[in-house]
Amino acid sequence: MGEIVVTGALLTCPFGTAPSNLNVTSQTICTVGGQPAATIQDAQGMVNIQSFGMCSSLANPQVAAATAAALGVLTPQPCMPMTSGTWIPTSPSTMIGGNPCLTSDCKLMCTNGAGTIEVKYPGQLMVSIK
Repeated sequence: MGEIVVTGALLTCPFGTAPSNLNVTSQTICTVGGQPAATIQDAQGMVNIQSFGMCSSLANPQVAAATAAALGVLTPQPCMPMTSGTWIPTSPSTMIGGNPCLTSDCKLMCTNGAGTIEVKYPGQLMVSIK
């Protein structure tokens, strides 16, 4: 299983040009290494998950439109993470404030570019869930 994810964790999207950091807003009681621990509820684009730079997914309507206008030349556009639902939990029995904790092996789908958001670095390496 993975490590508990905290504020400042490094996230990646396969269609983004830069990593993003996680901002935990779902709870303030449980901390790991002095940082708030994340739950699967910390999944809102531009609140919990910032931009991944430029998006290169043709499933993103803005990228598709810009690419069509450029006569088929892929034209990346600013990333605006749009998620639906929560992170897919891998340790649903480990709870923080009534919600499953977010671990480094969880995944989240972006509906804007069809990318799978993943945790590259959990923000801490001390607490693991098994």
